[in-house]
Amino acid sequence: MMRQYELVERVRRYNPNTDEALLDRAYVYAMRAHGTQKRASGDPYFSHPLEVAAILTDLKLDDATIVAALLHDTIEDTETTREEIDRIFGPQIGALVEGLTKIKKLDLVSKQAKQAENLRKLLLAIADDVRVLLVKLADRLHNMRTLKWVPEEKRSRVAQETLDIYAPLAGRMGMHDMREELEDLSFRQLSPEAYDSIRTQLQVLKEKNGEMVAAIERELSDAVAQKGLSAVVKGREKRPYSIWRKMEQKSIAFEQLSDIYGFRILVEKTEECYAALGVVHTKWPLVPGRFKDYISTPKQNDYRSLHTTIVGPGRQRVELQIRTRQMHEIAEYGIAAHALYKDANGADMLTRDSSAYAWLRRTIELLAEGSSPEEFLEHTKLELFHDQVFCFTPKGRLIILPRRATPIDFAYAVHTGVGDRAVGAKVNGKISPLVSELQNGDEVEIITSNAQTPPAAWESIVVTGKARAAIRRATRAAVRAQYAGLGKKIVERAVVRAGKAFSEEKLAAAAGRLARHSLEDVYAAVGRGEMRADDVVKAIYPEWTGPRPEERAAPKGEGWFELEQGQSLKFKIPGIESDPDPKTAIPIRGINRELPVRFAPNGGAVPGDRIVGILTPGEGITVYPIQSPALQDFEEEPERWLDVRWDVDENDPQRFPVQIVVVAINEPGSLAQIAQVIGERDGNIENLRMSSRSADFHRMVIDIGVYDLRHLNGIIADLRARPVVSSVERVNG
Repeated sequence: MMRQYELVERVRRYNPNTDEALLDRAYVYAMRAHGTQKRASGDPYFSHPLEVAAILTDLKLDDATIVAALLHDTIEDTETTREEIDRIFGPQIGALVEGLTKIKKLDLVSKQAKQAENLRKLLLAIADDVRVLLVKLADRLHNMRTLKWVPEEKRSRVAQETLDIYAPLAGRMGMHDMREELEDLSFRQLSPEAYDSIRTQLQVLKEKNGEMVAAIERELSDAVAQKGLSAVVKGREKRPYSIWRKMEQKSIAFEQLSDIYGFRILVEKTEECYAALGVVHTKWPLVPGRFKDYISTPKQNDYRSLHTTIVGPGRQRVELQIRTRQMHEIAEYGIAAHALYKDANGADMLTRDSSAYAWLRRTIELLAEGSSPEEFLEHTKLELFHDQVFCFTPKGRLIILPRRATPIDFAYAVHTGVGDRAVGAKVNGKISPLVSELQNGDEVEIITSNAQTPPAAWESIVVTGKARAAIRRATRAAVRAQYAGLGKKIVERAVVRAGKAFSEEKLAAAAGRLARHSLEDVYAAVGRGEMRADDVVKAIYPEWTGPRPEERAAPKGEGWFELEQGQSLKFKIPGIESDPDPKTAIPIRGINRELPVRFAPNGGAVPGDRIVGILTPGEGITVYPIQSPALQDFEEEPERWLDVRWDVDENDPQRFPVQIVVVAINEPGSLAQIAQVIGERDGNIENLRMSSRSADFHRMVIDIGVYDLRHLNGIIADLRARPVVSSVERVNG
C-alpha cells in the first residue's frame, strides 16, 4: 500500500506548489475513518481510495480532487458526515465528496431503468463540477482492476455497465488511455475466450515480426529529422478490445487486419505537424481515403491530430498520428488536461470553453427533455458510441454530428425550431432527401416551413439523442393538441345543449374545481375521454342540474341493417332523432391533424351517410354510419355518444374509407374486371382479401376509398352490371 510521503511526492512531481499539509491530513483522516474495514480481496479498505487517488495523480489533477478521492467513500461507508468534512477540509471538497456519495449506488445495477436513472444522477452530480466524474472514472477503473475479487454473479453486470457507460464516457471526455483500459478489462470479463485468443495471436505476430516496429520507428524518425524537424516517433500495438471490435464491425479475421500497429509522431508546433505530414506523404504512398485532419476541425472532446495511413517501410501498411506534445497531452488526459492548478479550494477547475465540457452540458440539458429514464439512457448511449462527421451551414458554421447522421439531425443540431419546421434540405447545393446520410465536409442548407410539424416516423431515422428527444416531444405535443382541439369542440357544444353561453374565462376559473391547471388540460382530458363534458358544464355553471331524464334516455330513433340474405335487423339509435344541429354537432372532415378521428373499423363511413360519433378514452372519436349494428354495443353508454356532421370542402375533395363484399364467378380475369370498374370510377382499392372461395365463386372483401355516398353507389351499380359479379353489398360493421 502506498505510503503517505509517496502520495505527496507523486503530486509534487507535476504541482510543486501542492498543499502537503492538506494531503497529509486527508490521508490520515481517511485511513482512520475506514479503520479495520476490509475489501473483498482481504486488503485494508483504505487501499482502494488510495489507489483511486494514485490514478488521479497520473492525470495530474489538483489537490482538491486528490483529497476528494481519498475521502470519496467516507460518508457512505463510515460515520463521517458532510458537516465534518466541510469543517476540516472546506466546503468545496465537502461538495465533491457528497456528489460522489450520491452516485455511489450506481454500481451493480441490472435493470435498464435503474441504470438509466443512476446515469441521470451521475451527470447531474457532475453538472457543476466535472471533477466528480474524474474521481468516479478513477474509482471504476480501480474496481475493474480488482474485479476478480467481486462475487462471480456480479462481475458480468459490472463489466457490462463499464462497457456501456463508463468507457465511452471516458472517451467522450477525451481520456483515451482510461477508456481503452476500461474496455479491455470489461472485454476480458465478458468474453474471456475471445480476449485470450486475440492476446495469443498478438504474441505470435510479435514474435514473427521481430524488430519490425523498432525498424519503422527508426526509418520514420530519420525521414523527419532529415528535414530539420525535432520529433519523437513511437509505435504501439492496438489493444485486444479495439482489434475485436474492428473484426466484428468489418466481419474479417485477425489475419486480414493490416493496421494492428500504430505510430505517433510528436512535434513542438502546429505547423510542424503539417511539415511532418508532407515528409511522410512525399516518401511513402498514401492509402486513399484514410487521411483526416482533426487539427483544423477538432473532435467534440477537444481531440486534435492528423491521421493518415501509408504503405510504409517494408511495404507495411502503417497508421500514423501526427500531433504536438500539447495535443498529445489532451489526447491522453482529455478534460483533465484543462486543469488550472490553484489553491486547494480554487473554484475554477476547468476552462469552460472545453468542447468536452460543452458536450457534457448539452447532454445534461437532455435530462429535462426526456420523458423517461430509459429514453435518456438511449439518447446518451447514441451520443457516446457514434463516431463523427463534420458538416457546415451555408454561413460556414461547423456542425459536428455522429456517423450516419441525416439532414434532420443537422437541422436539430442547428436549433430545435429549425428541426421541427424542416421540410427539405440542400446538400452541397443540390436538393437531397431528408433521410440521406451526411458525409464529412458536406454543406447543408435546411428548407423550413411554418406549417410543418415533425412526423413521428422521423424518430426511427435520426441518430442523435437531441433529435429523437425533440421529435418525441413534438409528437406528444401534436397528439395533445389534437385531443385538446376535440375536447374544446365537445365542451362548446355541451354548453350550448345545456342552454348556456360558452365562456373560456369562466372555464379557466373553474379549471381548479376539475383538478386541472389550465384550459388545455381540461380540453385534452375531455378529448381523451378522461372527463365527461357534462362535468365541465357543471363546473362552469354549478346551478345546472344536468340533462333532463328524457335527454338521458338512450333510445331516440331507429336504424335498419340489411343482412346479406335479405333479412333486416332493427336497432335503436341513442340521441339521433333528426339531422344533426350545426350549432352542436362536431364537424368531421376526415382523418387530419385537427381532430383525432377514426372511422368504423369494419365498413367505414362516407359523406351522405347519417353518422354518429363514439368517444373512446385515449383514442378520440370513432365515426359510425347510423345503420351500423356495432352501435348496439354502446346503447348502455349514452355519455360516449357525440353528435357529428359532415363538413366536406368541395374545393378539396378527399376519399373516405368504406368496405364492400363482392361475390364473383371463379374464372380468369374476374378480379381484373372488378379492379377496372373501381379504377374507372376513380375509386381507390386500399385492401383486398378473399374471405371464402369455392370451385365456382370467390367471396372477397374490398376496402376502397370513395368521395361520398353517391360515388359509392355508382361503383356498386357498375360492379353489379358486370356478368362476372354475382352480388355486391356494402359492409356496415
